[in-house]
Amino acid sequence: MSSETVWSIGELAERAGVTVKTVRFYSDRGLLPEAARSSGGHRRYGPEALDRLHLIRSLRTLDLPVPEVERILDRDDAIEDVVAGQLREVGSRLTALRWQEAALRLVQDCAPEERAARIRLIGAVSVPPSTAPLARFWRRWLPVRLPARLVSTIVEHSIPQLPEGPTPAQVLAFTRLHAFVTAPCPGTGNGQPATHRPDGGRPDVLYDGLVEAYTLASPQLRADRAPRAGEALDCFVSAYARSYGTRDTPDFRRGLSGQLAADPRIDHYWNLTAEVTASPDPTPGATHDWLCAALDDQIAGAAG
Repeated sequence: MSSETVWSIGELAERAGVTVKTVRFYSDRGLLPEAARSSGGHRRYGPEALDRLHLIRSLRTLDLPVPEVERILDRDDAIEDVVAGQLREVGSRLTALRWQEAALRLVQDCAPEERAARIRLIGAVSVPPSTAPLARFWRRWLPVRLPARLVSTIVEHSIPQLPEGPTPAQVLAFTRLHAFVTAPCPGTGNGQPATHRPDGGRPDVLYDGLVEAYTLASPQLRADRAPRAGEALDCFVSAYARSYGTRDTPDFRRGLSGQLAADPRIDHYWNLTAEVTASPDPTPGATHDWLCAALDDQIAGAAG
């Protein structure tokens, strides 16, 4: 290699448009190949080091951490994993910024007398928000001996999917939902979910049946059909009957209708959930109400 293609650390830094400190940093980490050493032991670099330094700077421009840059330089096949991980990180930051922007607009656009209350609501929620408090709420209310697989299914269906780019209204709904589930006594008179275990019943049988009944009824709600008798209602009633170990009879349906009418409810939770998702898919709470109305309508029709 001729002397014209061998540079000192200062010359390499000048050609690359970086500081000597930067070259020394990457060189000390073993990322820049040395072409030779001077008689005094000083590092000398060639074109390969310049190309490597340009590549490093390009990767750093993408905000890749130095350890990730090292992975790419060490392994040609590492770049896909590194880029995918960085995309996830960027997506998370963008989501946080979108939630923050919507929260700021929520404060900006409200009446002055509402700002203090909204700031308190917003301040209680992480950015990006976590649904962990909602999961804890449901796990606290569900029967203790419910099978883990069933608990996971119920929690999954009861927690709203958060939008990546929320509107101020969706941010407000979620902060209110968060306040509701983290309050010492959520809601006045709202002691537990509408789909709670009947006294003396078998919760595993009940909830298994309710999940199936809600699945059958959901298309009816999406089609905006009035509550009606049918397979979904039969499955709904059967879930309660089997949990009690009894038969589905007209007398049982009349008794169940009265029991469900007296059940404690958390309609506020489901209303806020619907506002957060802004989705055409019905919430379990709305589906439960539709089935209760279908049962009441059937009983009224039989009595008439």
